[in-house]
Amino acid sequence: MKQSGRKFIAGLAAGAVMTFGVVQASLADDVTSIAVLVPEQGTDFGWNQQGVDAARAVADMHGLEFMPAEGLGYGDVRPTLRELAEDGASLMIAHASGYNTAAPEIAAETGVPVAIVDSPDAIQEGLVADYTLHGHEGAWLAGAMAAMMSRSGTVGIVVSGEPPSWNSQSAGFAMGARATNPDINIIYAVIGPAAYGDVAGGRRVTETVIAAGADIIFGQGNGSSFGMIQAVETTAAADGGKVWFIDVIGDKTSQAASHLLSSVLWNMVPVYSAMVEDLKAGTFGTVGYKIQLADDSVQLLKTDNIPDDVWASIMAKRDEILSGMMIDLITDAQEVRALMTSIDIGEG
Repeated sequence: MKQSGRKFIAGLAAGAVMTFGVVQASLADDVTSIAVLVPEQGTDFGWNQQGVDAARAVADMHGLEFMPAEGLGYGDVRPTLRELAEDGASLMIAHASGYNTAAPEIAAETGVPVAIVDSPDAIQEGLVADYTLHGHEGAWLAGAMAAMMSRSGTVGIVVSGEPPSWNSQSAGFAMGARATNPDINIIYAVIGPAAYGDVAGGRRVTETVIAAGADIIFGQGNGSSFGMIQAVETTAAADGGKVWFIDVIGDKTSQAASHLLSSVLWNMVPVYSAMVEDLKAGTFGTVGYKIQLADDSVQLLKTDNIPDDVWASIMAKRDEILSGMMIDLITDAQEVRALMTSIDIGEG
């Protein structure tokens, strides 16, 4: 029954939208499993792990079978998507921007709904949902904190690429830093166009940014962030003191407690849970999903390295955002670069 239903839906994907909606609604109660596909192992304390852990938690919440596919790399994932569809996945979460072309194609081919990132224009009712996540509100707070705590008046942003999610946080960090200290210097460095897992590159580029005067690094890197951590742990700032690291998405306290200042934490459980609820309700693929300070799906990690007075000031700024202070959402790489004092773009 389920397999024949999938073939029927695939046949309708290019045409009768109203009929497709009826067929999808008939399958809405038959949500039995959730699959997540990630390019690296779900043990990176960041993007990959948060995606896997959130999908597992949502599967438990809704009584679904959990189907993880980890370490897939950034190449063609069509065979894996087809295999998961054949194995009975009710929803496939393609948790990498590099999968946002293949996943909708396989969704149309198999009739199995997919969720993709960084592609809001690709939404298709009943078939394709987008969850382009922006932690720019939390990154603004992180930038304000960095400006308060920098001894040199120079901070760095090191990124493993320039996808919309990274860009929005880079811009948010820069705006928060400048709102706190208009004279602050912000060095922006890109390891490469898609250097998400480049640990050596992360270390090399971060060392260069520290040598240029930065004593706080805001790093966005997936696996390459471990190279950034190596750099801050082994490279002194220009004044001979410690270099602090601000991470994103996950909590690496266990990996870098002595140099980890904070992290812009993402909680994807509410996002994936909403997908499952929408799939059951027959409304999947009608809206995009987001994270925000308001529901704590974005938070700033409090560590013992943050002075109490600084934390109190940052929490006051958080209250201002929750009360209506707007943080611009900037996703274009050129607009992000325009916010920086200096720029170093690597070739990967």
